Amino acid sequence: MVEQVYTELRRIAERYVRHEQAKSVQASDLVHEAYLRLAKERSPQWQNRTHFVALAAISMRRLLVERARARHAAKRGGANVQVTLDERLLVDDRAERGGVDLVALDRALTDLAEIDAQQARIVELRFFAGQSVEETAEALGISPATVKRHWTIAKAWLLRALDGDAAT
Repeated sequence: MVEQVYTELRRIAERYVRHEQAKSVQASDLVHEAYLRLAKERSPQWQNRTHFVALAAISMRRLLVERARARHAAKRGGANVQVTLDERLLVDDRAERGGVDLVALDRALTDLAEIDAQQARIVELRFFAGQSVEETAEALGISPATVKRHWTIAKAWLLRALDGDAAT
């Protein structure tokens, strides 16, 4: 069981590292750091394996954003870290143009969470954790149809938010 969870977390971390153009961390290090963060919590908040994997994926995303912000601050005005977004999130030519700023994506996702926390969680689980519609529905305790509906809306909202961020 532990090996299966670790393998799944490695797969998620490898996708994160593959999307991050700066390649600031190795997948195994990202998994270990995320686990340590989750282990420090006083009372674990996960309900099952799917929920734990989802929380670990979110923790990995936050770690990468923190690293990107630290590198940006260290460069004092240097370019933000760019990540590529695959067809599951945004279908446009961003990937060919060099990706999306990881910090801008995090900011947009945070803004989305203020408007609709469930949609933001769906993006985290579907895009960042790589979970299927069914796994996402199970982790959130909602129907697959609701996941699909909110996923479509969230993708459109993020695309618009990121386009607005690129214009500024």
